[in-house]
Amino acid sequence: MKIIIAGNGKVGSTLVRELSAEGYDLTVIDSDSQVLEDAMEKYDVIGLGGNCAAMDTLRQADVGNAELLIAAAGQDEVNLLCCMTAHGLNSGIHTIARIRNPEYIEQAYDMHDVFGLSMTVNPERQTAVEIERLLGFPGFMRRESFARGRVEIVELRVDEKSRLDGAALHSLSAVVKCQVLVCAVLRDGAVTMPGGSFVLKAGDRVFVTAPTSALVTLLKNMGIITRKVNRVMLAGGGRISYYLAQQLSKDGIQVKLMEKDYDRCLELAGLLPGVSVIHGDASSKTAMEREGLASYDALVSLTGLDELNVMISMYAGSVGVPQVITKLSREENSAILENLPIGSVVCPKELCCNTIVRYVRAMQNQTGAAVSVHTIARGQAEATEFLVDDATLHRGETLRSISLKPDVLVACIIHGGKTEIPDGGSSFASGDTLVIVTNADTVIGQLNDIFA
Repeated sequence: MKIIIAGNGKVGSTLVRELSAEGYDLTVIDSDSQVLEDAMEKYDVIGLGGNCAAMDTLRQADVGNAELLIAAAGQDEVNLLCCMTAHGLNSGIHTIARIRNPEYIEQAYDMHDVFGLSMTVNPERQTAVEIERLLGFPGFMRRESFARGRVEIVELRVDEKSRLDGAALHSLSAVVKCQVLVCAVLRDGAVTMPGGSFVLKAGDRVFVTAPTSALVTLLKNMGIITRKVNRVMLAGGGRISYYLAQQLSKDGIQVKLMEKDYDRCLELAGLLPGVSVIHGDASSKTAMEREGLASYDALVSLTGLDELNVMISMYAGSVGVPQVITKLSREENSAILENLPIGSVVCPKELCCNTIVRYVRAMQNQTGAAVSVHTIARGQAEATEFLVDDATLHRGETLRSISLKPDVLVACIIHGGKTEIPDGGSSFASGDTLVIVTNADTVIGQLNDIFA
């Protein structure tokens, strides 16, 4: 499949890495020649310098024979014009535009035919939704939802006081007293898809599949005390803070937002009447003490600098804030920061790219395509949701009788709304939903790809 990626910034470069690894025919457009040279050196892609919204540039990119265009340039207006022009030159092309400005969201949705849009993505809005979900269950480092919210893969960190420290996986049900499955463990920077004899130890990051209804029980029986989040401090006044403050305020949560740019403070105060907007520097210990940071239930660091976010989060943890969430612009930075006390980590570009990769795979595999795709374990594993249909192999057979590819795990089966954490005697049928966890090196385009 021929794909054009317009803009090779954070989102574009991540998509180039992901999609080139899956063997797609990629053409990358960017106005920065050095960025293009770097992409062509690292990956098997065609680089084209120029304005991605210009008709001549798109023609040089062979837009007439492309099946998909992904517009991820720095400006929303350029992305919209790029998609509109591409659709005018090739009426059959699929187009995805990154739209970040809140003022354009409704417009892009209502006028998608005019702009020639197949889908829009908004990394900041997606990130706000993810943070809201994390705030709903303090104690989890990360949550990935499947089957319309019926099942989740949650990330937990094992510390010296944890009941999981020293526990073998075959005895895990006796510890947590609910239906769960450990689908991956990240230890010393490497991911393992463990068997029943695997013993957890302090420092491990554990990825657990569980029905959403069991999450409270899981936390309680692990001895993780959770309390409802009532007061949240947001550091930084960017787009994520705007979307998040707006939603938390609707949820009845008291929000204080600290931003050092005075004009932005005035703007946010007008847009968010139910939020306390403070003009101040979130990296200042004095400013944070003055605003009573230690009394808040959660701190979310959302400035434009990863280093600043890390510093703010570490300080919040040091003064006893129960839940800390840190935004990182680059997921690869999380490997360096893994052992620092910065709480949960969210990465906008990774959330956005997961959505786009799912769309691409669905285009490529009309039958048995993924319903949702999530990267876990710092990008070293992937959790994918599939719908079983009449073309799916091995329906009605027990899992113990089916040969799967190496590093492939059936993590969950949903039968007509009933969630099952499977064992060897489990089976699936048409209409069921499967959640599959794989090593990131194992590309699963459609459900039948999991079988040996």
